[in-house]
Amino acid sequence: MKETNITPGLWLRSLLFFILYNLMGIVHSLLSLAFAPFQTRLQRHHFVNHWTRATMWLLRHLNGIEIEVEGREHLPQDEPVVIMANHQSEWETFYLQLLVSPQATVLKRELLWVPFFGWALALLEPIAIDRGKPVNALKTVLRVGTQRLDQGVSVVIYPEGTRQPPGQVGRFNAGGARLACQAGRRVLPVAHNAGDCWPARSLLRRPGRIRLVIGAPMDCVGGVDALTTQVEHWIRETATALMAETSRAESER
Repeated sequence: MKETNITPGLWLRSLLFFILYNLMGIVHSLLSLAFAPFQTRLQRHHFVNHWTRATMWLLRHLNGIEIEVEGREHLPQDEPVVIMANHQSEWETFYLQLLVSPQATVLKRELLWVPFFGWALALLEPIAIDRGKPVNALKTVLRVGTQRLDQGVSVVIYPEGTRQPPGQVGRFNAGGARLACQAGRRVLPVAHNAGDCWPARSLLRRPGRIRLVIGAPMDCVGGVDALTTQVEHWIRETATALMAETSRAESER
């Protein structure tokens, strides 16, 4: 990816986003906790995600980041699915909640200990795992994930396990495909280039366009390994195409 010109204005807008984003998160987390006892699961998801909507508004109007979604016709209607996406940023962990709700995300349990943010996150009933114990983590994903799917709640899994640099896709684990096959559900593959604008472990928010592509749902045909390979191939191919389009657009500027 071509490096964006890092100007004082870019740093200032990025810092302002960081401050406003966190202040909104603290206030909204407290409000979410206060209202949660009086809300249904769907109402809680909708209310908690007001912070997500405000964050996307900030990104567009403060940081010059546009969002384009392709493949909305593949979003499930009245059908819980296992969503598998590449992992580059914090952005996708927020935005996917706006596309499919309710949902339960598989995440490391330490996130629930973060003051304010973690407290509100717990209201969404995520699937918290101990990554230091991979065998137990997989058992938790299969057991709790199946329960959530049976309750009509989609499950989000990032099969790379950790965030990758822009333009790269890490090695996939088979947990998401195993859950889909065990629960008799389909996998919804998702690919994006969020790391170009919201890089992991960075304060910078670079102006540009985040593109997210939703693929056609995939059935468990041929077993867990075959489904894992099919999803990984689609995500790698789509993510590579997004990277090529980004590079081409930047070279034409």
